[in-house]
Amino acid sequence: MFQRISVIAWFAIICLLVSSTTAFAQNFPSLDKSPADIASFPKRGSDKTVKVIYSRPQVKDRKVFGGIVKYDKVWRTGANEATEITFSKDVKIGGKDIKAGTYTLFTIPTEDKWTVIINSELNQWGAYQYSSKKDVIRTEVSFKKTDEMIESFSITFDKSAKGATMYLGWEKTIVEIPIEF
Repeated sequence: MFQRISVIAWFAIICLLVSSTTAFAQNFPSLDKSPADIASFPKRGSDKTVKVIYSRPQVKDRKVFGGIVKYDKVWRTGANEATEITFSKDVKIGGKDIKAGTYTLFTIPTEDKWTVIINSELNQWGAYQYSSKKDVIRTEVSFKKTDEMIESFSITFDKSAKGATMYLGWEKTIVEIPIEF
């Protein structure tokens, strides 16, 4: 009888374990093809003046600027949702004032210059609902070509004399956006 109870008990325990792991199993998605990332200035510490949340598409042997990212068209400056930029204090970009807050960052690449757009409409997917009526500022910035391939779209910052420079890099292009604060 003891063996019989023990077999039944083991069977019950195994059934309980199987059902509990099945009940808690989740269907997590695989890694996004353009994973989200965060860049900030300064990079360390809790006192961030600028924080950018963006997605990082890959080149994958494609022509990026003038190809998948069309010239003279508003671009979400990354992939998936429009890139969000948060300023913890008032700043200037291109000599134009921007109040502290969270905005979307759009750009318009061309063959010879880039236009940077700070827009007040949040939670946009891509640039499909972009409206210039919500623009806070528009300014032109410089860019340079590099010999080195930048496979994943990237954003980083460096300290400057008047604040920071935000760099956008992808394919063989680096865009410089001076931010004063």
